[in-house]
Amino acid sequence: MKRINLLNKIAFVLILLVQLTSTSYSQVKSKLEGEINKVLSHEFFKSCQIAIDVYDLTSNKPLIRKNEKLLLRPASTLKLLTTTSSLFFLNDFKFSTNFYYTGEIKDSLLLGDFFIVGGLDPRFSLKDLDSVVTKIKKTGIKGIRGNIYADISAIDSLFWGSGWMWDDDPNPTSPYLSALNINNNVIKINYEPGFLDKPALINTIPQTNFVEVINNSITKTNVANPFSITRDWMNRNNKILATGEISVSQKSDSVLLNIFNPTEYFLTLFKESLERNRIFFKGELKTSFLPSGIREFLVIERDLDSIIVNVNKNSDNLAAEMLLCGLGLKYFGKPTSAEKGLRLIDSLIVVTGMDPKLFKVADGSGLSFYNLISAELLTNILKYIYQNNSEVFSKLFNSLPIAGIDGTLKNRMKNSPLFNNLRAKTGSLSGISTLSGYLINKSKHLVAFTIFIQNFKGSAKFARDAQDKICELIYNN
Repeated sequence: MKRINLLNKIAFVLILLVQLTSTSYSQVKSKLEGEINKVLSHEFFKSCQIAIDVYDLTSNKPLIRKNEKLLLRPASTLKLLTTTSSLFFLNDFKFSTNFYYTGEIKDSLLLGDFFIVGGLDPRFSLKDLDSVVTKIKKTGIKGIRGNIYADISAIDSLFWGSGWMWDDDPNPTSPYLSALNINNNVIKINYEPGFLDKPALINTIPQTNFVEVINNSITKTNVANPFSITRDWMNRNNKILATGEISVSQKSDSVLLNIFNPTEYFLTLFKESLERNRIFFKGELKTSFLPSGIREFLVIERDLDSIIVNVNKNSDNLAAEMLLCGLGLKYFGKPTSAEKGLRLIDSLIVVTGMDPKLFKVADGSGLSFYNLISAELLTNILKYIYQNNSEVFSKLFNSLPIAGIDGTLKNRMKNSPLFNNLRAKTGSLSGISTLSGYLINKSKHLVAFTIFIQNFKGSAKFARDAQDKICELIYNN
């Protein structure tokens, strides 16, 4: 009888604890919702849309949802789909740039052609290229009698993503795509005032004849016509146009511009590196398929993890598109395409328990205005990998910008309790500001969250401030 009474008491205590926990959770949820609604009562939100989906991973319970199923444009938070799919499906995939040659080396001359095979590497740089030329020189080659060819057959011929805005050209965040990339497919233009009534002083990094600088600017004491540097993108060429007036007191500055035809850019920089190293070459620069029976000279590889970190920390659009194409290349062969890569993103959505037919994903970077996904989808993916794949979760978590510390969050939340306690992917396009990732709240719970704000006019500062405030409220509850 005493045993039965003891069991009854234990059961009563357990039921009471469950009720108290449930009541406490409901109170926290209700309080948080009320506080967030106060933020959303601002005039700003009367004319724009917001979607929120927040999930406490430690308690395994939703915290707040608002318009979580609404289809909105994710901007660069779409990169969470691309990088997570890559961590799931690419495994030991390597981005490579392969160098080959035909013929034979005789009397310090290569009596044949050089071939470069593009393997989608988005991080290949002039420094890498110079290292290849240094090896050519160390091999004893002082001249190349044949031609230099680029094999770019790994990818289709579409040089921009579906739904990219035509007037984003020549912005460096809208790079032209190729299987053979170099220096992010951009060029840096340095400028400063010249002598009074003379053109501005302009130079490019790297210095190359691939671009032609047409300098119609003038240095003035009083500026009436604003100074401008752009590329002649309307005519799809690489003429750099400097116009307007630059103040004589203007400090030196620079601008980045994307490059049209990155394959030719790569080949030209290769030729110029040979010339700097006094390696004779008078042949042609062409594209061609790699012939059979050719000899390998050098392979430069890039591991997946370093690409993932760059995509998420720095929101690198070229790298995101190369990840997407890498997915297609591994599973469907060449020529790969965004369309092939998107099949793997659909597979990720299926794996995490949702229906890809409910969403529209058009590219890997989030630049496309065709993209339509929900806050629920992103939070669900963040939740799934935390609960089901510790390796993918760890790599994704560590690749995300840290509030107040680095990446695209370096200058946000510095004087907030979120400092170093939030890791998230940012997104920004005209009229769009998004944020999605993880935060550790004051109770040391890990929380997954997504906040989409869309259809506002002007600066995104208020939208970003609102996101930061909402995340701070999540932290404190």
